[in-house]
Amino acid sequence: MTFATADLCDAHEDQLAAGTLRVLEPVFQRFGRTACFKGEAVTLKVFEDNGLVRATLEEKGAHRVLVVDGGGSLRCALVGGNLAQLAEKNGWAGVIVYGCMRDTLELNECNVGLMALATHPQRGQKRGVGERDVPVRLPGSIVKPGDWVYADIDGVLVSSTPLV
Repeated sequence: MTFATADLCDAHEDQLAAGTLRVLEPVFQRFGRTACFKGEAVTLKVFEDNGLVRATLEEKGAHRVLVVDGGGSLRCALVGGNLAQLAEKNGWAGVIVYGCMRDTLELNECNVGLMALATHPQRGQKRGVGERDVPVRLPGSIVKPGDWVYADIDGVLVSSTPLV
């Protein structure tokens, strides 16, 4: 799969103007071997608890992108090497976390798109508290379940419909 978010922005300026194509703020770091990924969004809203993240990544990913609103917390990681490997094994295209990841060396061995604000060595709690398939607010846009996510080394786009 090859595309460039810059080219998608140029080709869809009308959708940018209409707000059906949005650009997330450039706050995310990229991890993993996959520099370019896209897919339909599955959303989670959690806070310092990755139980629901694990449960979701245990499902077949079907080339979707898990978008996790972790409240921007920099106090623990919501995804680590084991969960990234699980995402790869189950066919997820990518995971974007508005929060932290850990196990950077392990993350960078995975063939799945991974983005987060930062790294943190401490893992999140495992209570399983949170919401799934709800609109989530990330810097620059609200992401709804079923939106389309396009990510590469230049940034992250969120579209209400698949881009051609």
